[in-house]
Amino acid sequence: MKYSLKKTIGYSALIIAMLIGFTLIAVFGVDQNGSGSAKDIDLGLDLAGGVSITYEIQESNPSQQDIDDTVQKLEKRVEGKSTESQVYPAGSNRITVEIPGVTDANAILEELGTPGSLEFLDSTGYTAWANGEDYTPLLTGSDVSSAQAYTDNASTEATPYGVQLTFTNEGADKFADATEKNLNSIIYIIYDNEVVSSPRVQAKITGGTASITNMDSFEEADDLATFIRIGSIPLTLKEVSSNIVGAQLGHNAIRTSLIAGALGLAVLCIFMIAVYRIPGVVATLALWIYTTMVLILVSVYDLTLTLPGIAGIILGIGMAVDANVVIYSRIREELGAGRNVEGAIQSGYSKATSAIVDGNVTTLIAAAVLYLFGTGPIKGFATTLAVGIVVSMFTALVITRIIMKLFYNFGLKDAKWYGKTVHKKRFDVLSLRRYCFIGSAAVIIAGAIGMAVFQSGGGRMLNFSLEFVGGTTTTFTFDENYTQEQIENDIIPIIRDAAGITEVQQQKVKDSTQVIFKTPELDLTQREAVEEAVLEKFPIQEGSIVESDTIGSSVSNSMKQSAIISVLIATVCMLAYIWFRFRDIKFAAAAVIALLHDVLVVLAFYALARVPVGTTFIACMLTIVGYSINATIIIFDRIRESLKEANTRTNITDLVNEAVTNTFSRTVNTNITTFIMLLALFIFSVTSVREFALPLMVGVIVGAYSSVCITSALWYVLGGRKRGVTE
Repeated sequence: MKYSLKKTIGYSALIIAMLIGFTLIAVFGVDQNGSGSAKDIDLGLDLAGGVSITYEIQESNPSQQDIDDTVQKLEKRVEGKSTESQVYPAGSNRITVEIPGVTDANAILEELGTPGSLEFLDSTGYTAWANGEDYTPLLTGSDVSSAQAYTDNASTEATPYGVQLTFTNEGADKFADATEKNLNSIIYIIYDNEVVSSPRVQAKITGGTASITNMDSFEEADDLATFIRIGSIPLTLKEVSSNIVGAQLGHNAIRTSLIAGALGLAVLCIFMIAVYRIPGVVATLALWIYTTMVLILVSVYDLTLTLPGIAGIILGIGMAVDANVVIYSRIREELGAGRNVEGAIQSGYSKATSAIVDGNVTTLIAAAVLYLFGTGPIKGFATTLAVGIVVSMFTALVITRIIMKLFYNFGLKDAKWYGKTVHKKRFDVLSLRRYCFIGSAAVIIAGAIGMAVFQSGGGRMLNFSLEFVGGTTTTFTFDENYTQEQIENDIIPIIRDAAGITEVQQQKVKDSTQVIFKTPELDLTQREAVEEAVLEKFPIQEGSIVESDTIGSSVSNSMKQSAIISVLIATVCMLAYIWFRFRDIKFAAAAVIALLHDVLVVLAFYALARVPVGTTFIACMLTIVGYSINATIIIFDRIRESLKEANTRTNITDLVNEAVTNTFSRTVNTNITTFIMLLALFIFSVTSVREFALPLMVGVIVGAYSSVCITSALWYVLGGRKRGVTE
């Protein structure tokens, strides 16, 4: 492990350059515009605001199905601007679109275009359309199920770019009939009252797919595919207002959250140094590099950061610290077993690698699935989580190893700087399994009973927030321009007290005195009380009125469905990976059951504590799942390692208890470090952030409990106790 002088100087310069360079980039960026810096990160509506556009439905008495379909297709359209965009009904005849991180409403309106219909026309229909006459389209956007741009390098066409279309069953029949009747003729594709493509039919096309070829560029093909995917919006919409709005959580929420995060990181680093000594210093330096790298990557790749995204970063920090703890715990065990410092460091990294890789890859698989199949906040969470995992593996397995060897080469070779661990007492965890199973079942059942009681009493089984059930918007045009701090500290408390509610979101319209407040649905009495209470201290402009309207859920049914589907697929993929790596379905089954246990226990907490369930609820649950699976794999890795040395006389009960005992300090220390971050957010942040941090704190505790008391016991009960030798 001895570095040559040349390597020592080179690696030292590299680490110092990374520490200073990444910090400078994260603070100032790489150019005069601050590209790559933390201040250049795109923030979501909840943190920084954006553009809010309201469309009015032109049809009278539209059906709910048409409204839902229009909302869903608008979601698809604005998803290209940001995965954190929101679309929701406002009143009975309006739809609001909110796009974070942008400040030019006119540019957004121009890019989005006026939502219109997609139609396929033959030459007769095209002539009638061009003359403003009635016509019957061959197909509409509702007949197309998907469209994808492609590049065909083997193509004999003038250019290799095109669009692959997939039709619905009915659309396939229509298209086959249309192409048969229009051989060697042009079929015009009309979108938003403009011709976006005019391919010539070369043959009758059956089978439900077709290609539009010979397009000028991939970008042109991709734009056309986007138009077609959006499909035919069933309603005609007219833009009636567009505003630049402030953050929903407000300036104070961002400032206090940053302070809380910095304080949490500082306390976390102090804890690591106090517990692990030199390795703790190494972890602190690696965490410094990790944090700056994540900030730079989030900025460079224009990822939109919201509260769910912050959840992904917190989980990433937990994974980064956890990887370090796993390594350092192994090093201390090796020192306790009598190895010298050099041998302990090498062996510690070697033995910890498989557990770190398995834990991170499992979570990375889940993040990939969530990104591919999820929408909105699910994608935001998955993206930041994936970035964090990749960086944490790099810093844990590469950077910390280099720094650790440098400290050793600088003369810190005494074992007292690293600590020793000798496991003298074995915890008999398996003897408690019945009590643990019963206790967990009791909590889960209590949650189910609580939800049933709340629902039977005329309420909701969970305390769903605005994002899930909609509510009321109240717009005041004040006679003076109030600051974010005044709105948060003076006006919002008045609204809470007058209406008897806790959840209030605000959006300040830029360059005006107008402020929009979003609350749970208010009845007439509550609306009047809010108006009177606010106007008593904060008068509105002369001639203006207080506007109130009902808004729908910004988390649509399709988004809920995609969240459920993506989580299920992610769970199956995690199960498959664990099965593959551990060569034992019992490990995979135990891990998945434990994940279900953690989710249900935290769900019971949401139900009984009446914590608001909003978009952060999804991120919280996913964070808990990711964090818990990592802890489970650490213990399973120890069991697997011990099974390799087992024989027919090995007592499996003792083997499992020893595996849990040997990883216990890692489980406790890792959860403490993550808990410190969340506790800082809970203590020092605003209400909405506390509601986000509290269930995560509960989830961390539940995850630690299930990892120690549930997962290994489940593996044992499912058949692990019958194993005496490695299969």
